[in-house]
Amino acid sequence: MGALLCLAIAGAALAQPLEVEDFAGRQVRLAAPAQRIVALAPHLVENLYSAGAGDKLVGVVGHSDYPPEAGAIAQVGSFNAYSVETIASLQPDLILMWGSGNGMRTLAALELLGIPIFVSEPRQLADIGRDIRLLGQLAGTDTHARAEANRIDEALSALRAQYGTRGPITVFYEIWNQPLQTVNGEHLISQVIALCGGVNIFGELPTLAPQVSVEAVLARAPEAIIASGRHDMRPQWLDDWRRYPALPAVRDNALFFVDPDLLERPTARVLLGAGTLCRQLDTLR
Repeated sequence: MGALLCLAIAGAALAQPLEVEDFAGRQVRLAAPAQRIVALAPHLVENLYSAGAGDKLVGVVGHSDYPPEAGAIAQVGSFNAYSVETIASLQPDLILMWGSGNGMRTLAALELLGIPIFVSEPRQLADIGRDIRLLGQLAGTDTHARAEANRIDEALSALRAQYGTRGPITVFYEIWNQPLQTVNGEHLISQVIALCGGVNIFGELPTLAPQVSVEAVLARAPEAIIASGRHDMRPQWLDDWRRYPALPAVRDNALFFVDPDLLERPTARVLLGAGTLCRQLDTLR
């Protein structure tokens, strides 16, 4: 009798409605943990796997290439060109969307489906763990998610303690060459630079990913240039800076590359990108 009562209590606990506040300040309510999830951004796919709930994914968008098994999941389009009909046909009980990437029009269109929607917008390094914890709550995998989020937070703290207070290195982060584009101090990448003891030379600009001129870069004379590019291939245009031999980054051969997926996606893999960037900058001290 006692065992049956315990099972009944456990079952009732599992059946309790779930409610979390997403990154847009919205209350997301589920009658039970989500079992069929559509994720509309690659970072959400990664973070759902980190939360221990990757097996609940039924739909993703293009470039959801990590972990590799995500490639076998049905695609509903790209992060900015998806099919509402395809999403609906997958019968999800939860949709995960990226606020600034998918846009508020996407939210309005998807709300018409009557399916709960979680809006993700990790802008701070601490938000990576927060994203994973919230996804774990919604998917019913909180124990796994909390453990992974804590691991990430602790590893970031360790990197900060090791590199963050060392001699500052001025850094230009080059997202792309034509047009020449960088990040400001609010961007996640700039926070990784700071964690490594670097200083973003365009940190004060008001736009998250501003366009800048070559002349502005030369005037600020960065000690290191970090290039983005595509996937894990070092872009040839990084070496275009060698035409300016007086530039400190060129003089000291500090033209570095970090796989953009390891810095630009707010996921657990930012630990790999941060570790690489920290070690690169440390060679200049």
